[in-house]
Amino acid sequence: MSDFNLSAPAGANKKKRIVGRGSSSGRGTTAGKGNKGQQARSGGKVYVGFEGGQMPLYRRVAQRGFSNYYFKKEYAVFNLSQLEAKFANGETVDKETLIKKGLLKKANMLVKVLGDGDLTKKLTVAVDKVSASAKEKIEKLGGTVSVTNE
Repeated sequence: MSDFNLSAPAGANKKKRIVGRGSSSGRGTTAGKGNKGQQARSGGKVYVGFEGGQMPLYRRVAQRGFSNYYFKKEYAVFNLSQLEAKFANGETVDKETLIKKGLLKKANMLVKVLGDGDLTKKLTVAVDKVSASAKEKIEKLGGTVSVTNE
């Protein structure tokens, strides 16, 4: 016997179910579709939530309230501790430099800087949003903050 005789495990390969090939096949006459009715006809299907002509639940229940989902803005969040680790003194923090340093994945994402951690370097920050504590810490060291999108 060779080491290269491969076979599928038991139950991996199943025979295709063939219906409508005579009554002695076990799946003849109605071909497993039961007797008459919409489900037995070709193309006879009903949509999800169909209740036999009765007004479906999803249309009976009133739509109330407001959802902000379609208008929400998601920000890529960075703390000062992350900027401290990746940026040198005097560098500019913006989308392009964040992508180059491997912190930001896509250029179309919104960026927000938060004030967690300590900063010892003078940085020029030009992002979409900056928290008040982060702005205070950056400006205390002589850095500048410019918010591009409020």
